[in-house]
Amino acid sequence: MSEELIQKVRSVVAGVKHVPVESIAVDKPFQEIGVDSMDAVEILFALENEFDISIPDEDAKGVRNVREMAEGIQKLIAAKPADATAGQ
Repeated sequence: MSEELIQKVRSVVAGVKHVPVESIAVDKPFQEIGVDSMDAVEILFALENEFDISIPDEDAKGVRNVREMAEGIQKLIAAKPADATAGQ
């Protein structure tokens, strides 16, 4: 998994929480960062926009930290049809 992907996810989480990106540790549970259910929804929407993907609710429910989120996003990006990215 690329460091760039992890940094983008950290940046989105930090933006939603209005904290410095440095305070978002890759393996720290979202609960310990103070992410509540409303933050989680906002983070999902922001990530979907950032990466032009759709994150299934069932997939998102099991995610506990930035690393797991980045791994899931990487899988979704890899699974995108090739023609979906051709016009970008």
